[in-house]
Amino acid sequence: MEFKHIPVLLDACIEGLAIKPGGVYVDGTAGGAGHSEAIAKKLTTGRLVAIDKDGAAIETARARLAPYERAVVVQSDFRDMPAVLDKLDIPLVDGILLDLGVSSHQLDNPVRGFSYHHDAPLDMRMSGEGLSAYDVVNAYSVEQMTRVLRDYGEEKFARRIAVRIDKARQEAPIKTTFELVDAIKAGIPAAARREGGHPAKRSFQAIRIEVNGELESLGLCLDTMFERLSIGGRFAVITFHSLEDRMVKQRFAGYCTGCTCPPDFPVCVCGKTPRARLVNRKPVTAGPDELALNNRSHSAKLRVLEKIK
Repeated sequence: MEFKHIPVLLDACIEGLAIKPGGVYVDGTAGGAGHSEAIAKKLTTGRLVAIDKDGAAIETARARLAPYERAVVVQSDFRDMPAVLDKLDIPLVDGILLDLGVSSHQLDNPVRGFSYHHDAPLDMRMSGEGLSAYDVVNAYSVEQMTRVLRDYGEEKFARRIAVRIDKARQEAPIKTTFELVDAIKAGIPAAARREGGHPAKRSFQAIRIEVNGELESLGLCLDTMFERLSIGGRFAVITFHSLEDRMVKQRFAGYCTGCTCPPDFPVCVCGKTPRARLVNRKPVTAGPDELALNNRSHSAKLRVLEKIK
């Protein structure tokens, strides 16, 4: 199945990164390489490192970036970006991009088990390796499952859903996405099921985040890769749900914070000064034209940081 991925907020990303022809840039979530190709087109003597942990994405990225000699494609998790750069003898970079959304290819390919719209084996692994959704759903305790659904899905019926999942798997292992959807629906009151979107949306998001360690990877990348930015370098992150956006907003705010001494202190004793500035005070969102063309852009938020110290 062809890897399809329409780059979200493409123009805003390229503008936000303020790409220099001789700069070094990292796309930590290359996907279909839409953002990566736009970056590569602007490079002359610079370098682009396109990273993704999805094997199908890597194949597409390599084919799409083949005409650009300044680009290299690496299969890896973006949490391991420092190690990737070390192997390439790249100490500092001028720009980093993360697009944290799940690609259309992953959602639309039933074999991957990401979608509650297709009946498929439970999987949800972006890398195709390690812990799967089947493992989480069938092995986690009710308490563990409740935590996942509550913390990563912000699901108010987390406990009820976890209990129903446990009841279903005691009869037989939950093997498919539709079997999981049925268990989730059984844990949500009928009135609540009729409100908003698909009743399984939050639970599927939560399990996917747990399977792929998404928030852990994001936090690690934000911390380690800021140190690999050159002065004047920019960090651009596209988020698609509140948990990701909150983490990015808080980390970026921390880098932009100066003196934290109490207001009544006559002089600063903490010695803290801002290490970065926000390129845009508010996150950039899609305009009417993009919203009409790409449904995936509706929940996208772009935040961009520039390192100043």
